Amino acid sequence: MFPDFSRPVTRRAALGALGAVGLAAATAAEASAARSAAGTPQLAFGVATPGGPLDATGLNEVTRLAGEAPRLILRYKDFQQPAPVSEIQACINRGARPVITWEPWVWGGGLEQPAYSVARIAAGYFDSYVRSWATALAPFGDLVTIRFAHEMNGYWYPWCPGVNGTTAGDFIAAWRRIHGIFSANGARPQWLWSVNDPYPGSVPLASVYPGSDVVDQLALDSYNFGTSQGWSVWEGPAQTFAPGLDALRALGTGKRIIISETASSELGGSKPTWIKDAVSYLDAQPDVDAFIWFHFLKETDWRINSSKASATAFKNALSARSSA
Repeated sequence: MFPDFSRPVTRRAALGALGAVGLAAATAAEASAARSAAGTPQLAFGVATPGGPLDATGLNEVTRLAGEAPRLILRYKDFQQPAPVSEIQACINRGARPVITWEPWVWGGGLEQPAYSVARIAAGYFDSYVRSWATALAPFGDLVTIRFAHEMNGYWYPWCPGVNGTTAGDFIAAWRRIHGIFSANGARPQWLWSVNDPYPGSVPLASVYPGSDVVDQLALDSYNFGTSQGWSVWEGPAQTFAPGLDALRALGTGKRIIISETASSELGGSKPTWIKDAVSYLDAQPDVDAFIWFHFLKETDWRINSSKASATAFKNALSARSSA
């Protein structure tokens, strides 16, 4: 299971791991250790919100809706932004693991961004920038997760093989170079290799796997779009998750898995039933440690409280999980 704040930890051990990040994080760790002693669910609940870790009001609302605080908080950054130290600290202060999706492009720039190609990252053009992140994150030890260049098996990002001349080899080389820079600068985050739900014609996962020596955990993004899109149909949880989980397991790495993005539309079926069944399904998977709910109004209304019935179902589903 990923290292998080639900494991027992002493004040001294927490301070040793955090170094310069301070007493607040240790206090959060101790609070979560108490939750663990009380029987923490083995399937962790996480969330991505529009306001992110610094939006205490938004996260407090999620906590109210879910009946518990998220143990992971997902945030997105592009390749022009500095390391999100204040956001990481805010997560830790809440007793949550920060999961930083680090996207090698500039938001709003479209698919054609040759200046930010993974080939250029692999060639060392961004070493100074990557080093600035590594230096900033080093004091946090393994309490941070980096989710670099996610959904690389698709076609909608510049780092996907086949887009703008990107190759699988470029992707792997960029990943390994970034990992190497972090290691050389004393930074030891957890590295999360996160794929999109495979589909006919998607990039073969084995071709873009950087290697088990530079990956700590596997992850899957998978949604039930229902009938919200012209191309989509309603899918039950097994239809939503099983193909991607099977594809990750087929790599033979033996690594633990999290669902790094998921949610359901209200359109085309019963979202309350889907939520109940999805949490139960994931809870029954022996190698799945967590799921992160995409609490956004975007392509459709993915939010936990898209309806009163969905919000109630979410809280009830979490309360029904098995304990570690």
